[in-house]
Amino acid sequence: MKRYDSFVIGHISIDENIYQGEAVKEIGGAVFYSSCASYAIGHKIGILTKLSSQDRKYLEAFIIPQENITALDSRNTTSIRNIYNSADRERRTCTALSIADPFTIDDVPDNIDSRIYHFAGLISGEFDSEMIKFLHNKGRVALDVQGFLRTVVENKEMVFIDWKKKKEYLPYIDYLKTDAAEAEIMTGTKDRKKAAEILFGWGTKEIMITHNKEVLIYNGKEHYTCPLKPRNLSGRTGRGDTCFSAYITERLDKKIEEALLFAAALVSLKMEKPGPFKGTRDKVEDYIKKYY
Repeated sequence: MKRYDSFVIGHISIDENIYQGEAVKEIGGAVFYSSCASYAIGHKIGILTKLSSQDRKYLEAFIIPQENITALDSRNTTSIRNIYNSADRERRTCTALSIADPFTIDDVPDNIDSRIYHFAGLISGEFDSEMIKFLHNKGRVALDVQGFLRTVVENKEMVFIDWKKKKEYLPYIDYLKTDAAEAEIMTGTKDRKKAAEILFGWGTKEIMITHNKEVLIYNGKEHYTCPLKPRNLSGRTGRGDTCFSAYITERLDKKIEEALLFAAALVSLKMEKPGPFKGTRDKVEDYIKKYY
């Protein structure tokens, strides 16, 4: 039996990021940024992903030992083009160039025992939703709602559409992550605190809503916020994935305030350099002392 703090499920993506006219090809995907961040700070992490057999070389980009990566064959590997339309990288146009095969309950290895099962999706349809209920019976469920809202439409452009079955599945989710725009789509309000309260009312235990200035956590009793303090935004891609993964794994043995502060500082540090977070706990602690 392989035991993990968090078992992260999602498609690796071959990203084509275009910023101020310059195109860069990078390995990305929520599973990539999420798993690397939690592993770097000392957590035991496992991964389930799918990609084309010809693209297996890209698995070497993970800092996690290869024996902890379950990579299943797919007809295609997910590939996304991101065109950033603003200097702060907050606005982008996303196009799905190709999409890997979806995950099903049968894809989850029998020899896995994890404290958290993390749905790190990119595109609606990536998961059989029944996986949420299935894994709820095995451990805590963490879910980034991007993988249930971001939908491929005509011209392969990706747009955000509300999750029709949200009220059926939210009660099975221990940690839910949305950004401010996704929270508004799901709840109809721009007020992040109110949106978190609505999501809690639908059954989720703990909600994270990310924003370019701060991170909000709500647990049904109190709103907790912590600012983001990056000195530059060259590593903006993967911000939400990194923050959420760091938070949920720190939350395993820390109170909300402490886990939130650590995650906010870690992602602030990560945003200063492209690629996944590869720092250490000590570097995050130093960042907290300097800037928080």
